[in-house]
Amino acid sequence: QVQLVESGGGLVQAGGSLRLSCAASGSISSTNIMGWFRQAPGKEREFVATISWSGGSTYYADSVKGRFTISRDIAKNTVYLQMNSLKPEDTAVYYCTVKRGSISSYRASRYDYWGQGTQVTVSS
Repeated sequence: QVQLVESGGGLVQAGGSLRLSCAASGSISSTNIMGWFRQAPGKEREFVATISWSGGSTYYADSVKGRFTISRDIAKNTVYLQMNSLKPEDTAVYYCTVKRGSISSYRASRYDYWGQGTQVTVSS
């Protein structure tokens, strides 16, 4: 079992930055994928970014590429999402997630564990 706790959300003006953190407890295998999805009101949960726990390979949604950076600290069992140049359309609840296996996926249904989410609101 894996438990995930997100932090770092909040209210920020457009163009600003936030850093989300996700602390994992339990067993994170070297073959796992960790990542972030987001869900805006009335919309489906969408892929944001993932990172492989072992090698650090990263994948990003086109909408955040060049603005967001995902990273991990293996010693702290923590994954981060640095969000720069935020836009109002980035407003959503951001969820941390873990997928067993070494292949990333854009589909939320492929992920095995989820955090409770943290709200990010970007004002214009």
